[in-house]
Amino acid sequence: MKNILVVQGGGRINGNTSQLADSFIQGAKEAGHTVEKISLNKNEVKGCIGCNACRYGKPCVQRDDFNEMVPKIKAADLIVFASPLLFWTLSSKIKAFIERFYCMAEEDPNPPFGRYERYPLKDAALLMTSADDFFWTYEQAVSYYKFTIINYIGFRDKGMLLAGGCGDTNGKPRIAKSNHLREAYDFGKNIYR
Repeated sequence: MKNILVVQGGGRINGNTSQLADSFIQGAKEAGHTVEKISLNKNEVKGCIGCNACRYGKPCVQRDDFNEMVPKIKAADLIVFASPLLFWTLSSKIKAFIERFYCMAEEDPNPPFGRYERYPLKDAALLMTSADDFFWTYEQAVSYYKFTIINYIGFRDKGMLLAGGCGDTNGKPRIAKSNHLREAYDFGKNIYR
């Protein structure tokens, strides 16, 4: 069984993204996995400022909740990034969380793609919600996820659930009127089958 960390980056407390993540969690727990959910609405994570203190053995200079998350990130087999679609990409809260992975990088004497660093090897998955559901709705978000998380950091992709058509932007979640919650439950239950 796996240790799964679900990071919800934004969205309303019981909105579409939260409900999607909770359905995934329910399926994963029923499959026997250990799952923890971290809400970036409740935990502050500031973006990396590139000071490089972490490259000299010092803790991150940012005074927020990320440093307490590092042991959970390192212990996770799978990190699930859950985000509403905001301005056609992942939320700024998820991006700030990803930027701070920089402090976990280690020097790599034989780096792939010309990098000088390597990151802990993890599995990753993406859960997203949006009001729109055009063929291009998630193009930028998927590109960012694949380039940054999979290609650059080097996590292994376990899949994506892109839950479009969850209503308009008036603040009322409508995901329960779609099949997306069932899809998320099945995704969580079968992610390691």
